[in-house]
Amino acid sequence: MNRSSLIQSQQWLISILAIIVLFFDTTCISAVQAKILPRLSVKRPPFLGEPAKFSEPVSEDLQTFYYNQTLDHFNYRPESYTTFEQRYVMNFKYWGGASASAPIFVYLGAEADLDSDMSVVGFLKDNAHRFKARQVYIEHRYYRKSIPFGLTQEEALENANIRGYFSSAQAIADYAEVVIYMKKKLFAENSLVFGASYGGMLASWFRLKYPHVTLGALASSAPILYFEDITPQNGYYSVVTKDFRKASESCYKTIRESWSEIDRVAAEPNGLSVLSKKFKTCNQLNNSDELKDYLSFIYAGAAQYNDPPLYPVTMV
Repeated sequence: MNRSSLIQSQQWLISILAIIVLFFDTTCISAVQAKILPRLSVKRPPFLGEPAKFSEPVSEDLQTFYYNQTLDHFNYRPESYTTFEQRYVMNFKYWGGASASAPIFVYLGAEADLDSDMSVVGFLKDNAHRFKARQVYIEHRYYRKSIPFGLTQEEALENANIRGYFSSAQAIADYAEVVIYMKKKLFAENSLVFGASYGGMLASWFRLKYPHVTLGALASSAPILYFEDITPQNGYYSVVTKDFRKASESCYKTIRESWSEIDRVAAEPNGLSVLSKKFKTCNQLNNSDELKDYLSFIYAGAAQYNDPPLYPVTMV
């Protein structure tokens, strides 16, 4: 890279990597019960009668492509060289071209299909015009249209031999292949990767493992230290509790007192039926923990995404 290109790269590079570590107050008593360290999940089954959420229409400027991706990047068994189609989507609208040292903004897909991600991710398109960037969105392996062997996600995850290739290490290796391919195809020197939450973790690790592929990574709300023996077990729910308490002391107290009230009602004759009817559960409750676990999920989601659920919880 010559001096001129380096100067141009520095001008459009927003950030290499910013990591903010939150230290939780472990003495806080959570309004939401902290039984286990929350984990990233592939998907959650429906429980309450919550209206379905549909993806918003994506931009007409987006075009879909498929990359012939390697199944196993780290071993040399015959099946390792199997390939599958990995979906990626590009937006050419603001692309300034390689001659202008225009960058490629790459969004690293997380634990969802690419369609749902693109309907809510606005940072890339909001900044692409300023930097004359081409936008590339890559779907995480084992989601929607990027599942090996032409299987459904359920089929792939039920097969132990195939499930083993579903890992974050394989995912960021996928992204490295696609980015390298795109840079060669477009004669582009500069790329910057983006991710949020789990995708932010991937972006951080991508920059650490493949620093030659991208100039930097922007990781939003990335819980990179979110592992057992590192993060306090009740740390996540302590933050959720503080969020609710800051918004409303009354709400905080109501939630805190609701756990014992749910157990009290559940212990009565036909108590579980009463709770099932009151909360309009899809199926009959088997125990009070099923309801409390789901309410914990609802409260945590409202705090984490600043997005109260469509299903009302005012009856708590």
